[in-house]
Amino acid sequence: MVVVGSGSAALAAALTASAGGARVAILEKSSVLGGTSAMSGAGTWVPANHHMLAAGMADSKDEALTYLRATAPAGWQAEEDPLWQAFVEHAPEMLKFVEANTPLEFELVHHPDQYSELPGGKFRGRMVSPRLLSRNLVGAWRDRIRHSTMPQLFTYGELVTGTILSRPLRTLVRMAPALLHRALTRRVGMGDALVVGLLKGCLDHGCEIIAEARARRLLTDGNGHGDGRITGVEVEIGGEIVTLRATRGVVLASGGFEWNTELLAQHFPGELGLIGGPRSNTGDGQVMAAAVGAALARMDQANIYPALPTVYEGRRQALPLTVLYHPHCILVNRLAQRFLNEGSPNVGAVLDARDPATGLPIHLPAWQIFDARYARRNRLIMRYARRDRSWLRQADKLADLAHLIGLDPTALAATVERFNGFARAGRDADFNRGETPWEKFHTGDPRKPDGNGALGAIEQPPFYAAPYRRSILTTKGGPRTDARGQVLRPDGSRIAGLYCAGVAMANPIGTKAVGAGTTIGPCLTWGYICGQGLLRENA
Repeated sequence: MVVVGSGSAALAAALTASAGGARVAILEKSSVLGGTSAMSGAGTWVPANHHMLAAGMADSKDEALTYLRATAPAGWQAEEDPLWQAFVEHAPEMLKFVEANTPLEFELVHHPDQYSELPGGKFRGRMVSPRLLSRNLVGAWRDRIRHSTMPQLFTYGELVTGTILSRPLRTLVRMAPALLHRALTRRVGMGDALVVGLLKGCLDHGCEIIAEARARRLLTDGNGHGDGRITGVEVEIGGEIVTLRATRGVVLASGGFEWNTELLAQHFPGELGLIGGPRSNTGDGQVMAAAVGAALARMDQANIYPALPTVYEGRRQALPLTVLYHPHCILVNRLAQRFLNEGSPNVGAVLDARDPATGLPIHLPAWQIFDARYARRNRLIMRYARRDRSWLRQADKLADLAHLIGLDPTALAATVERFNGFARAGRDADFNRGETPWEKFHTGDPRKPDGNGALGAIEQPPFYAAPYRRSILTTKGGPRTDARGQVLRPDGSRIAGLYCAGVAMANPIGTKAVGAGTTIGPCLTWGYICGQGLLRENA
């Protein structure tokens, strides 16, 4: 078996197949392992997982399926329901399998489902994330795991639900002894911990890992008309083309296509912001699958997330960081009008709303408008924003700020004044900001349980504006698969020997996420499903 990629979906597929007796080669295009998964926070959404059940939290596969159906975009259920059923069926056993076959230990992170108020939703329990692991576990590969734009010395719980973002200096001082010990012992959290654990499991089960090996073409035993079985991969290694035979089959888990300018322009026309995935994500799996007759779908879906500019590998890159939950800020469109609830868990999906006639985004360019109180409360955000001089605009008057960003001063003043009225009244009459369980979790003040912690007037100068663009952490479209992860042709027939997992596939959970970990959780699960499917196909 050949696995193309080395992120969470790829390593889960390799681990599953190798634990089942297959000989597995893992191909990684770049010199470092882990892909987008290594750069992530590794929040992992697994409904009905054994950790939440052991803690006395009730959940079931039926409830999870009900929730996926209730939160899905209109029209998705007809195509995606079989895949949702496969996900909720296999996700809990996947987590047990991973913990049993790797050094990974997951812990509960008390994040609510993003729409916990809808049928089947849960306020806590479905989110887990890896505990710390030492890079030394993987021997010679310890220095070849991809670094992140986020500090990986922390766990997901410490970074996202702790006080690091709100009180960074105080928290760092308090944690200094622990952080020093982690650095000395090379213990890492989040995405790095996830990749370390999965990689260790794969190595222990005999997987061969080949880095700097770019898969170029899928091999088939057919007659050239797209009707054959996949038998291997042509790989470029050190400037030479090498043929790897895969008697059991190939799993494509090569990530998104966010750095493929042609595919990105075709499927995400119009203004785009920063990109968050590694630059090796150029859609190789999608292109190779299409060349052997695969149907591509959901190519207009992506993990679109708020981001600030940072520098990664010497170039500008997206740093995913939630910036809109806090009071004293709003988001406005090119007409200087609010157009959404800023606390929505899926601002990215709204930003990506497109004109049916042109395919272009209808709200962009958009701007985050905030005042001095927001800036004082969010010093870490301001520190990153000020690193890039082209990012942040500042003025002592709203009218001057409007001129700096090309908005109508009268319209912006009216929008801010209307919002300020809502803030003083304690209720957003336009978009109900701050009223959902998800928002209350992020903005609630325990000293004021009945208040709305998301609202705050924008009235203290200086005033600021920051661009709020469609920043893509990873795309989520690719070959259409069945519920076993096997790649399909446009007529619905299966391509024998070809599987696809993670964000390289036509992902059944697209731009609209349903939980903070609904990229990594499904990636791991679909890798597990593909590994099992490949073993069954060749039983």
